[in-house]
Amino acid sequence: MDTKLLYDIGLTEGETKVYLALINLGTTKTGELSAKAEVSSSKVYKILDRLIKKGLVGYITKGKIKYFSALEPKRILQYLDEKEKQIKEKKEVIKKILPQLELAQKKSGKKNQAVIYEGFIAIKNFYLNILSELSKNDFYYVIGATYGHDKPGFREFFQNFHTQRAEKGIKVKLLVNYNDKDKLVSATRLNSEVRFLPQYLITDMTIIFYKNKSFIFFLTEEPIGFLMINDESVKSFTAYFNAFWKIAKK
Repeated sequence: MDTKLLYDIGLTEGETKVYLALINLGTTKTGELSAKAEVSSSKVYKILDRLIKKGLVGYITKGKIKYFSALEPKRILQYLDEKEKQIKEKKEVIKKILPQLELAQKKSGKKNQAVIYEGFIAIKNFYLNILSELSKNDFYYVIGATYGHDKPGFREFFQNFHTQRAEKGIKVKLLVNYNDKDKLVSATRLNSEVRFLPQYLITDMTIIFYKNKSFIFFLTEEPIGFLMINDESVKSFTAYFNAFWKIAKK
């Protein structure tokens, strides 16, 4: 079973371990559950509490002891329905206040020149901005394309991202790390030009630039990125890109 699918729907690593252990054990006490799931006893109660709130786990009390069990797997669909409902409600709230936020930013006359991005969600959000900010036949450029530590769900995200990018007609020129040559998701090559950086230029750092934006980030265990909104930085990275492009291999 591909446990990454449970990560993708919003379960943490600990929640996934505990839920799957309950599926295999049936009704059980926390001691046996902790051992099976390989989760410390100090954490298992907190994880169980979260799974109960998500409607995936239940319990009964015998004497003074609680016995936990996974509810029917189809409850996962109900959990997703509820999550989707909550997201729709939040989107409606944001839609109402968005014009006010945009007006306030416009009146200020100021734009962020530098922004720090922390975490995988923030990095993914930058990529989604590419889809909304670029149009058909627009280009963006990447130096040092890599999947880093290859976190669960990240390759699936890139497959979906590049599929949408290609459908929209957005073009990309990528300089990919040589050691990731055989790891690219298939959609990467749609409507794109790809070359591979030689071994001595391989790095965990990725640089993306287009229009007046340059984004530098590291796909380490705790990803962090730095966005610059500046024409000069784009010109500098363009010069680097063109130099590397000439020595990169197809």
